[in-house]
Amino acid sequence: MLHEKFKKVLISSIVLIVFIVTGCSQQTAVPTAVSPSPSASTTTASALANSKMIPAKIVRVVDGDTMKVSFQESGKVKEETIRLLLVDTPESVAPDKPVQPFALEASKFAKDTLNDKDVRLELDVSERDKYGRLLCYLYIGDKMFNEMLLENGYARVAYIYPPNVKYVDKFREIQKEAQLKGVNIWSVENYAQEDGFHENAVKAKPSPSAAATAVPTTTAPMPLPAVKPAPTTESNVIYNSCAEAKAAGVYNIKRGQPGYSSKLDKDNDGVACEK
Repeated sequence: MLHEKFKKVLISSIVLIVFIVTGCSQQTAVPTAVSPSPSASTTTASALANSKMIPAKIVRVVDGDTMKVSFQESGKVKEETIRLLLVDTPESVAPDKPVQPFALEASKFAKDTLNDKDVRLELDVSERDKYGRLLCYLYIGDKMFNEMLLENGYARVAYIYPPNVKYVDKFREIQKEAQLKGVNIWSVENYAQEDGFHENAVKAKPSPSAAATAVPTTTAPMPLPAVKPAPTTESNVIYNSCAEAKAAGVYNIKRGQPGYSSKLDKDNDGVACEK
């Protein structure tokens, strides 16, 4: 009887010792850290950030190389003025310059191609110019609009400021092809140059829009009158208010310049939307 009791106590003691030892080993065990692999959503977000592509919609074309766009940012619709990188079209809305040859053609090409269209904006290293405009390469469908302007002779390669030079070599090759074809700004010798556009070179050869305004003669063969360039007042540029004009970076619009109207000239001194 005594032997049986001793046996039970011994077994209970052994079980208790095993339980205590097992519990201690579980508490002192060091867990092995496992690094999770990147999820698909993390990879996608990183890829989007690196591409610097922004889906947007064209609100208004200002001229050949400047547009107003809208896009979503933090759940809100935001509007920005964009300036195309590495290209320059003749001026059509500059308040201190007359409309340059081929400017209206470049602006019309931009409006016909882009108005109300969904586009994508590709940013380079520096995102804005000194005027606060967003600098970008503009895509419509699978084509870059910067390249389309160069291909059709509506723009020259210009404003090459590092570090925003991602496509400059490619753009120069496209420009060479347009020069060889002699299209638009390249149809007049010495008009488009590295330092800008030279209107004096076009005096002997008006732009296509000016030539179209010539009145044909029906009389017997006679010396034709000299064809004058189209007046600079012919423009589709219309501002409903000075606020709209200034939002496009335009002010001090003189009588006869694109965008001028008597309703914007409050003091009737020949200058509208004075700064």
